Amino acid sequence: MNKKILLLEDDTLLGETLLELLRGVGYSVVLVTSGDAAVDETYDNSYDLYIFDINVPDINGLELLKSLREADDKTPTIFISALVDIGSISQAFEVGGDDYIKKPFFPEELLIRVNAKLSSKTSNIIYNNLEYEPQTKTLRKDGHVIALGEVQEQLFNLFIHNINKILDKDLLMGCLEKPSPTALRVALTKLKQTTGLNIKNIRSIGYILE
Repeated sequence: MNKKILLLEDDTLLGETLLELLRGVGYSVVLVTSGDAAVDETYDNSYDLYIFDINVPDINGLELLKSLREADDKTPTIFISALVDIGSISQAFEVGGDDYIKKPFFPEELLIRVNAKLSSKTSNIIYNNLEYEPQTKTLRKDGHVIALGEVQEQLFNLFIHNINKILDKDLLMGCLEKPSPTALRVALTKLKQTTGLNIKNIRSIGYILE
């Protein structure tokens, strides 16, 4: 496997737990505890995946990723945070995050998402008549490239990496500029019309792509 991961986590116990878990399955992991240390690491080395906590010393995780994206660093990024408000989740995706896990979480949940993210870097995802290239975010329908708006692209990315998994409404609304249940339904309707995704509502819980 030997994929390289940069883990930014200032909680020593959690950081060491995740470090041990990820290294245990073969990933090469560097653990840092501050935003400045993460900047130094990204300057000196390239990584296959970033895992960033948000509330960390020096530069917070959101500002860090925003700066990296502005510097054309497209490394996939998973946020792990105790912040559960819609504003923080929304901002995490706005600055270029690919996934968001709310603390507390089972370390194995992170491992599942890491495996999915890193395996998807090297292989296209096929869903019915759609073909998606995660690395370039290129989507083809019946062989023809189709363009998605920013909100639809974020929603599509979440669903296509979590087929047959129920996605929480709050997580999905984090992709919207003005989050509300109605706005989410409208956005998902447009996404379904554009792509043909078989997205179903799980009442009072969220949505699932079957």
